[in-house]
Amino acid sequence: MGGLRTLPWYVAGSQVLGVACVVITGVWMGHYRGGYAWDGSAQEFNVHPLCMVLGLVFLYGDAVLVYRVFRNETKRSMKILHALLHMMALIISIVGLVAVFDFHSSAKISHMYSLHSWCGMLTFVLFFIQWLLGLGFFLFPWVSAQLRSWYLPLHVFFGLLLLTMSVGSCLLGITEKLLFSIMETYSRFTGEGVLANTLGLLLVCFGVMVGYVVTREDFRRPPNPEEAALSVHFKTLSEGEIPSSP
Repeated sequence: MGGLRTLPWYVAGSQVLGVACVVITGVWMGHYRGGYAWDGSAQEFNVHPLCMVLGLVFLYGDAVLVYRVFRNETKRSMKILHALLHMMALIISIVGLVAVFDFHSSAKISHMYSLHSWCGMLTFVLFFIQWLLGLGFFLFPWVSAQLRSWYLPLHVFFGLLLLTMSVGSCLLGITEKLLFSIMETYSRFTGEGVLANTLGLLLVCFGVMVGYVVTREDFRRPPNPEEAALSVHFKTLSEGEIPSSP
């Protein structure tokens, strides 16, 4: 219980870091890069980093934290909230991808040539597959309890892996954008460069904080006797097994 008292502080710290990442990205693209538009211009490109940081980092990280934050709510409710946050992250990231592809097409720039684009697209595709598999295995009743128990460790592992990949792709994107935009002045510690570097550090801190909260054992969701009983009955109905105890 002593360790559990620190959970709200870690969660609050993660939210401060996540909001700071989104705000700094917005300030960077809004103040230093000319704002936002949807007309094929460089301002449309600015939608891309803001959407990816908001969707695939901040909202995705919050979706991962759901089972630690709402410890006493029903698991069914947490599954729905977990899936909805992922869906919001998916929609926002799709907007970000459309923005960058539309900008590249308008500016006659080649698509998918950089390491950042390769890592980012791989992260998005795996995230989409993970979301679909999560819906199929955990939100619908036709998957057996044995199959769910087999897939759950993979779901948890890839969840943290994808958050790491999202942060890594953002770091590659930050470096690429700085080299394209302020290559000649970057080494002089200009305001834009310092702001972008700070964003990168905050993204790393956010990922580390979320990963720590999720992997710390005494922060795990406590077992619910009613949910355990329902799980036994579901297993009995789906697999024809007889519970060993009432």
